[in-house]
Amino acid sequence: MKTSITRSLPKTILGVVFVAIMLFPVYWMINTSLQSGSAATNATFFPWNPDFSAYAIALRDQLGNLGTSLVIAIGSVVLTLVIATPAAYALAKFRLPWINVVLLALVITQMVPGIVIANAMYTVYNDLGLLNSIPGLILADASTSIPFAILILRAFMVSIPVTLIEAARVDGASQFRAFRSIVVPISRNSIITAGLFSFLFAWSDFLFALTLTTGTTVRPITLGIYTYLTANVQGWAPVMATSVLASVPAILLLLFAQRFIAEGALGGALK
Repeated sequence: MKTSITRSLPKTILGVVFVAIMLFPVYWMINTSLQSGSAATNATFFPWNPDFSAYAIALRDQLGNLGTSLVIAIGSVVLTLVIATPAAYALAKFRLPWINVVLLALVITQMVPGIVIANAMYTVYNDLGLLNSIPGLILADASTSIPFAILILRAFMVSIPVTLIEAARVDGASQFRAFRSIVVPISRNSIITAGLFSFLFAWSDFLFALTLTTGTTVRPITLGIYTYLTANVQGWAPVMATSVLASVPAILLLLFAQRFIAEGALGGALK
């Protein structure tokens, strides 16, 4: 036992060092947000006298942007799951001759740079009047997350025994009823995983927000932080406080859904 502990100790120390290095920017963000000084370079290593006034300023200036991002993210999740869940079921259980072509197309969409999609969307959005609108940003963010969600959900639904669906059909259930009552509950972990990634994609989106908005009427929190930098170059505490507030929803969701993420991502491979 002592030999095993001795062998694993260097790996443990190395792992702790790597984690500390990765988490240090997060710590410094929180630390700077609690400093009373104006410049981030003058911040002490630990906030011995924490000052929460920067959070009051951040909430005053960015609360509307946080609400906008929340509406966009939730709308993107709903739209993504409404489209991706039945699409993944069809690709997993229906015998269609062009399934491999569709799957290849879904993979290719993940390889296209976002700036290319954003530039193409700008012209279309301008013609349709969707610029500077929450529905337009929801549609743009969902266009990124839907292919990814389909791939995750299909990987799980392929492993669902066909006998369960056939038994429901024998009992008189329609194809949609079997999908709603059998497939969706079984696929709960994968659906939560896909929804969480969709939320994170929309919540952290900056490229679509910058390209598809030309005014201040609709401004997600990522764009709010970007414009906030120019107004607070001499005082970084409000900027860091805004960044901390913007990180809280994602952190809470990850803590709540980490078990579902692990089971949903690996479910298709394990069943």
